[in-house]
Amino acid sequence: MRLARKVGNGLLSVASFDKIWLTMLNVKLQRIGKRGQAYFRVVVAEHTKKPKGEVLEILGSYDPHKKNLKVKKDRVEYWISVGAGVSPTVNNLMVNYKQWDKPKMQSWKPKRSPKPETSASSPEQSAVPEASATTQ
Repeated sequence: MRLARKVGNGLLSVASFDKIWLTMLNVKLQRIGKRGQAYFRVVVAEHTKKPKGEVLEILGSYDPHKKNLKVKKDRVEYWISVGAGVSPTVNNLMVNYKQWDKPKMQSWKPKRSPKPETSASSPEQSAVPEASATTQ
């Protein structure tokens, strides 16, 4: 893929990007509703951009209140074919609404349970008999 852009005094700079550059793109959700009335767009954007920042293309929308997902499936598949990633939430929504037959992804990280402390003093304490408190 080649990209030409203006630089400085009207000169054209031509840059060549391959699939490594395109993996930095994600198909993800962008929230656009007001408080208490969430509404989402399905967009293609660079993973480093702000959530409400610049997007390359709007691919659809999702209304969680009406449980309505509208997505341009052919455009999503195009962006995936050129190397863009799909967020787990968008993938799971498309699976739930029968847009495609891919497996679901885990969209959250489980909390790490605190490891039980195995100190060396614990076995020693069990070996030493406890002194009973007797009054004389």
